[in-house]
Amino acid sequence: MNELNRPAIPPATKQSSAPSPSPGIVACGVYAAGQRIADIAIDQAGEWARKPGHVVWIGLYEPEDELLARVQAQFNLHPLAIEDAGNAHQRPKLEQYGNHLFIVARTAQMVETEKNGGRVAFGETHLFVGRGFVVSVRHGASVTYRTVRERSEACPATLSHGEDFILYAILDFIVDNYAPVIEAVREEVERLEDVVLASDLSRADIERLYHLRRDLVRLKLAAAPLAEVCRRLEHAEVMPIDANMQPLFRDVADHIMRVQEEISSLREVLAFAFEANLMLAQASQNEITRKLASWAAILAVPTAVAGIYGMNFENMPELKLEHGYFVVLAVIIGACGTLYWRFRRSGWL
Repeated sequence: MNELNRPAIPPATKQSSAPSPSPGIVACGVYAAGQRIADIAIDQAGEWARKPGHVVWIGLYEPEDELLARVQAQFNLHPLAIEDAGNAHQRPKLEQYGNHLFIVARTAQMVETEKNGGRVAFGETHLFVGRGFVVSVRHGASVTYRTVRERSEACPATLSHGEDFILYAILDFIVDNYAPVIEAVREEVERLEDVVLASDLSRADIERLYHLRRDLVRLKLAAAPLAEVCRRLEHAEVMPIDANMQPLFRDVADHIMRVQEEISSLREVLAFAFEANLMLAQASQNEITRKLASWAAILAVPTAVAGIYGMNFENMPELKLEHGYFVVLAVIIGACGTLYWRFRRSGWL
């Protein structure tokens, strides 16, 4: 969508370091007219969500089954969706259970390792969205959504759209966080390109190239299904979405398409780098082979002559020549010199 029509979200304010209300709970607040009116307990969430004009926004991080069961009781969530939310090995998808949606999105972060620099770590976010509530459940590598909450609270006009805007803000944040990962991979790819052109890749560089290609494949598999999720949300094929919010999901889908294009281009560059390294290694081997063949041909001349005169036959007229030794040496040197000149001229030496 046109950037001019995209809701203005102010920069994030400084994150609070306040402890979570209880293990697994990052935040639990209720909003009305785009304003946060109270922090509430999980057991009060259902009552607040049923009030007209109110939206409950709950953030969980790797919750225990008991906590998920409490959330399920408040919003009457489907048992299958709750079971999936407790299992951090789901593929990206969108499912509708009655009057609420269950969305799975894959997150990605570049984390530093002692070996081979950084690597891409993947996590998951499970979203429950219904009238009057949004519940996000994070697993694994993921940036906290406190930033999303603070940005949204700083713009009450857009937050007043309720759960539709909160869902958009979270999905947009997930997709935007693919960008730093891709940029870090791009820097590694450029470094490997320079190494390929300067010298042969070391074993560590080849392993790094393989890991980068594998991470890019996994990143593409994580991002691509979100485009279909956003398309279904845009066209209101599932729970009705506010007409003013539908174009925003198309904007997220456009971002995903750009991410896919960048991933594809980086994979091609890595493939070219790998092929170039193989071609350079093969060319180097061919050059060494030509040099060895040239010297073998040159050394074959004195070896053959020495072999002939080392057969110890008595009737060899050349053995009686006064200057036969010097004549043979001259022939050997001449033949070897001629071969060296020819090989040098042809580029083999």
